[in-house]
Amino acid sequence: MGKLYHEIDERIARWVGKQRMYFVSTAPDSADGHINCSPKGLDSLRINGPRELALLDIGGSGIETVAHLKQNRRIVVMLCAFDGPPRIFRFHGMGEVIEPAHAEFARWLKLFPGFESARSIVRVAVTRISDSCGFGVPRYEFVEDRSAMMKWVAGKSETEMLQYRADNNRFSIDGLPGLDI
Repeated sequence: MGKLYHEIDERIARWVGKQRMYFVSTAPDSADGHINCSPKGLDSLRINGPRELALLDIGGSGIETVAHLKQNRRIVVMLCAFDGPPRIFRFHGMGEVIEPAHAEFARWLKLFPGFESARSIVRVAVTRISDSCGFGVPRYEFVEDRSAMMKWVAGKSETEMLQYRADNNRFSIDGLPGLDI
């Protein structure tokens, strides 16, 4: 049976910190728009308070999360235990996209040491915290983070990254505004 929590306490924070993967889901307002669910890793999730998360958006081919948040701010972050006791946590909330031109971007980026740049940072004001059993989640063994994303980013100049984002991240697949480029 699932349980609701008032805040992200030390015990929940420790559990979250041990997970190597999480999922982010958003949806547009329109009934015919595409729901988005993205798997994430690379140590890109931070707990920034008892009801606040920060997600590092390193980059990607699509911009659905950003576009949906700009339209309606709704987001859910879900983590599953792939080892140890079964468990799932969901953090529902209202997201805010912080792009590199934002006055507070550099301060938020400091939450992620080792990352010198990012496409954006998503701040989540958590409105609902819940867990569930996770009995149906299979067990997996973590081998390593994939290096392809970081190698791809490291191989591009800042100008090339800006051009890629202008070409690929200006609009979502549903035509919603993405990055402010």
